[in-house]
Amino acid sequence: MTDTGGTSAQGRFGMRAAMALALPSLFWSGNFIVARAMRGDLPPIALSVARWLIALLFLLPFALPHLRRDWRWYRAHWKLVVAIGVPGVTLFNTLAYVGLQYTTASNGMLLNSTIPVLILILGALFWGRALKLAQVAGLAVSIVGVLVIILHGEWARLVALEFSIGDLIIFGAMICWAVYTLLMTRVPVEINRLGLLTVQIAMTLVLLMPAMAVEVASGRVPVWTPGTLAAMAYVGIVPSVLATLLYMRAITLAGPALAGQSIHLLPVYGAVLSTIFLGEHLHLYHAIGFAAILSGIVIASRAGKG
Repeated sequence: MTDTGGTSAQGRFGMRAAMALALPSLFWSGNFIVARAMRGDLPPIALSVARWLIALLFLLPFALPHLRRDWRWYRAHWKLVVAIGVPGVTLFNTLAYVGLQYTTASNGMLLNSTIPVLILILGALFWGRALKLAQVAGLAVSIVGVLVIILHGEWARLVALEFSIGDLIIFGAMICWAVYTLLMTRVPVEINRLGLLTVQIAMTLVLLMPAMAVEVASGRVPVWTPGTLAAMAYVGIVPSVLATLLYMRAITLAGPALAGQSIHLLPVYGAVLSTIFLGEHLHLYHAIGFAAILSGIVIASRAGKG
């Protein structure tokens, strides 16, 4: 006799896992699309402040119990909280928004694929994590892919030291996220991540105020339209809250390895969305660069398992 109930339950579980794996990268790619599309009406610092202010309001009800429980740890380890929050929350998104003023959303999302490479490199340089020869080979392949994207496939730019300023700024954002990822390993597992993120968002809003003042003094202020308000609502709720909660759910349902690999869907979604909504054109160097980055990651990850 067929156990249709068990099969149905497994199917529902598989569907929930698939949705939790697929949706965060879709929502995060939308963050790049919105930032690029609204760059004329929403200055980058204003967009970053709006994002985190809205996210803070939505996260507080979920985070309050964890904040009360872990408050003594935050206070005792405030230097670590700041060291993690500045690169991961304050700088990562702000630099990404600034970079998208000068480069395409497609390039920005493709450069997201460098994060696993940067984690390996920085882990070896500053965290004493040993690299195997095959991992070094994988990193070399990925670095070639990064250069292909930043140089737009024109190697003569490397000789002339001509780089896209927007790509370099976004690459700096990726370095910040790699540092954040490595520093997060110093946080005890019993400290709730949602509560920690809420504290760091509040800290980020304070740190962004001077940059916001400079931006306003330079004459760059938001243009208040239904479109800009919708953009602020999107970046504040969808990639900041919904994607984060879904990603945490994906880790629970599918495991951290598969959840981490799902981030590689981001440039795939980005290629489609940037073409549809921004009219951006994908070039051969995009495909070559992404293929090289992904190949290098596969080589390095397989070596790491050996």
